[in-house]
Amino acid sequence: MSVVDDVRSLILGGQYAPGDRLGEVELAEALGVSRTPVRDALRRLQSEGLVDITANKGARVVEYPRQDLETIFELRARIEGLAARQATALATPQDADALHEVAVAIREHAERGDQDAVYRLNAEFHQSLVRLGSSAVLAQSISSLIHSAVLLRTYSSFDEEAMRRSVNHHIEIAAAIRAGDPEWAEAVMRAHLFSARASLLGPRRQENE
Repeated sequence: MSVVDDVRSLILGGQYAPGDRLGEVELAEALGVSRTPVRDALRRLQSEGLVDITANKGARVVEYPRQDLETIFELRARIEGLAARQATALATPQDADALHEVAVAIREHAERGDQDAVYRLNAEFHQSLVRLGSSAVLAQSISSLIHSAVLLRTYSSFDEEAMRRSVNHHIEIAAAIRAGDPEWAEAVMRAHLFSARASLLGPRRQENE
């Protein structure tokens, strides 16, 4: 793996928690490389949204407040649920078959443990739904809510059961679109995103806590 892959794995694997400082010297020593590739890796991860670099303070793992993450998933569930509903109304049989093929590919790569492919195909699946919904407003709204760092952290937080549930949601959403049932498609999309939220954040706190 490259240095950027190594540092990304350290972050997503939990060795560095949100808010932790990422020292160039410490990382270089841990990875057995010079500071230059570490510095380049941190800049690359900054562009991915995983690292925040501040002048005179160095690099830290990006930290999203829990409330912000709650809000992101709540809004995504509402908006992408609507996108799934609209896609169902507008999709052709060929569109539905193509979505099903992507969902099956996600399952196959998940079974092989190929997380990079799962991440890429998941993005393709969701983007296809938005495209089928033919709404520029929805597309822009969803784009503003999808943060690569949050998506990467979500997938890295999945245990075997959560990954299986996510994979099955994709299959079921495609089935709902094939069946022409917008309510079904919307309901599963919302469940899909709320399930991902639970995997990332754990049990929700009660309002009076």
